[in-house]
Amino acid sequence: MGTTMTRGRFRANRWGVALAIPLLACATITWAEEGEASKTRVDLYGFAMLDTGYETGQTHPDWFDVMRPTKLAAYENEYGEDGNYYASVRQSRFGVKTFTPTAWGELKTIFEFELFGTGVDAGQTTFRLRHAWGELGQIGAGQTWSPFMDPDVFPNSVEYWGPSGMVLFRNVQLRWTPLQGENEFMVALERPGASADAGPIADRIEIQDITGHFPYPDLSSHFRMTRDWGHLQIAGIVRYIGWSDTMDDEFELSGQEMGWGVNVSTNVKAWKGIFRGSVVYGAGVQNYMNDAPVDIGLTDTFDEIGEALPIFGLVAFYDVNWNDKWSSTIGYSRVDIDNSAGQDPEDFKAGQYALANLLYYPVKNVMLGPEIQWGYRENNSDGWDVNDFRVQFSAKYSFGYTFGGK
Repeated sequence: MGTTMTRGRFRANRWGVALAIPLLACATITWAEEGEASKTRVDLYGFAMLDTGYETGQTHPDWFDVMRPTKLAAYENEYGEDGNYYASVRQSRFGVKTFTPTAWGELKTIFEFELFGTGVDAGQTTFRLRHAWGELGQIGAGQTWSPFMDPDVFPNSVEYWGPSGMVLFRNVQLRWTPLQGENEFMVALERPGASADAGPIADRIEIQDITGHFPYPDLSSHFRMTRDWGHLQIAGIVRYIGWSDTMDDEFELSGQEMGWGVNVSTNVKAWKGIFRGSVVYGAGVQNYMNDAPVDIGLTDTFDEIGEALPIFGLVAFYDVNWNDKWSSTIGYSRVDIDNSAGQDPEDFKAGQYALANLLYYPVKNVMLGPEIQWGYRENNSDGWDVNDFRVQFSAKYSFGYTFGGK
């Protein structure tokens, strides 16, 4: 029950993607210009972005340009000495959206990439799939935001990774949205996956042949009420997390747990801005969180070797537009894990995250400005905690072009 259970995040072939993007752009342009008969609208969009700054502490080198409490040092000088300058363009993004009228309503598609490597490409500047999604009427399929999350909670910040206590996951899914508009209801069957921590027995021969077992999809849904003042969303998820012991010995270590979660989120218009907040609670849903460790933790018995770890997440941010040239964001987030009895003392227990910025928009499609960031990590039971501060300056240059739709 260790590294064989996967988080289920998509891993794109970087070279195939690099070739596909210019070919896709050429194909869509040709398609839209075939004649007056074409009624498909095509939106090309994206941005080039620089993030540069100074970190007072230390972070895992694969995550040098983001603030992730789970990736802060778990003991003194784990990643070398404190104090690092960083520069990155990994937030840069490219996307294509299409809108086609049909007899069954409007067909919508989105195909979007960025340059932020994760998984086997962690730490690299490489193409990474964000969305590959199609939707017609009430039915949608592909990869996009999970119904369990609320993307509108993400603040107007320049730090890429975002609030640690936020539900944030783009997953492969089949989705039904029978209710749309001011009142929205959707339900989805999502690709399952989980991660596990075998703790101090991770190297034991007896657990080397334990593999993940996911016979059922994750079931998620949400209801959103949108009004003039903003919106309120209530989301839930239920998931089966299993593992199989394939070693033929005297130990039978197979097992399963049910993961579940409830996420309540909102946007509220206030003064010149918007309050963005959420509260999530559950167990075994760390895979859906923006910055959380494993779903399953080791117990202290062999009768039931793993258990779904309880988790709490909080997000509270305020975005304000001072005028058409200046904006600010300030806020706080946290995530707390109820560790299992078999986890290591240095395992992650709690993380906190906060930031404040002042952003300037000199002309259309250009944004730049400084941001102050803070992260905090607390370990399971060894008494270790650590603070990290960053000062970041970012410059973002956006583009967009629409054609077709005649």
